[in-house]
Amino acid sequence: MAVCWRPGLLERVALEFTRAEKRFIDDNDVARFATEGPDGLPHVVPVCYVHRSDAFWVGTDYGTRKYRNLQRNDKVALLVDAGNASNCGILVQGRAKTFDRGPEFREIYDVFHRKFDWVREMP
Repeated sequence: MAVCWRPGLLERVALEFTRAEKRFIDDNDVARFATEGPDGLPHVVPVCYVHRSDAFWVGTDYGTRKYRNLQRNDKVALLVDAGNASNCGILVQGRAKTFDRGPEFREIYDVFHRKFDWVREMP
């Protein structure tokens, strides 16, 4: 079963992206997602994401290290980058919240299902 993450801001202030930043976020669909492991070391993995309602959503399964890390510590970082030598990227840091049922989960799962082949192949 998938779990959605909604990183929020540490400072609880509105984050407003420029038009160019929004375009960059919309033009990409893979980011690096960082959590803290039980040893205090960062754990960084590539994730597919959806950006909507001023939140970044990523999916995971219950058995992942990412999920276990977030059960201990909800602080995260998400880096959307161009994936090339241009060194362009947008970093968002905040707190994550899990959603595994309910209307919010269903809505985001449907977006993932439409957007990504791998979700349709392995629902």
